[in-house]
This record gives sequence, structure tokens and C-alpha cells, in this order.
Amino acid sequence: MTSLEASPQFIGHIARAQWGIEAVHHVRNTTFAEDASKIRTGHGPANMATLHNLAINTLHDAGHYNIAAGLRETSHTPFTRPLDLLGLPLTCDAT
Repeated sequence: MTSLEASPQFIGHIARAQWGIEAVHHVRNTTFAEDASKIRTGHGPANMATLHNLAINTLHDAGHYNIAAGLRETSHTPFTRPLDLLGLPLTCDAT
């Protein structure tokens, strides 16, 4: 489909989708400082972006829409709260 064939509704949908992407990038850059990251080689940048997206989505699912505040709250109990948010048990069976 060329731009001449696109309906105004379709163009509006594309524009709104782009703003959603920019909003996620803004959160990742301001909260996790991705643009200032020194991780630049191999799969490192993609892996870190994946972990940041996991954190953002997990916090959203838990009802945190201010990601920085959600990270601060989670950091109060760093060994148990992230596991609780992911629904993972804290048990360690060494059998």
C-alpha cells in the first residue's frame, strides 16, 4: 500500500502507534538511561532492552504506571519483591 492509497484513519493509526513507541522509549531512556549506556557490543544492548521491557511490563501489570516509583518500591525488598511480581517462588530445593 502506498501513502496515496492510505485512508485518513489508517494514517492516524500509524501516527498514534508511533507515539506509543516514543512513550516507551522515553520511559526506557529516562528511567534506565539507555541512551547513556556503555553496553554497545554484541547482543548486550538488545538483551538489556529486553530486560527493561520485562521490568516495565511487569510493573504495569502490577498497577505501577510510574515506572521509577515502582522500581523504588520494588527495591525496598530486592530479594523477594521482584520474584513476587513475576509470580515466582522463593524456595530453593537442594535435593
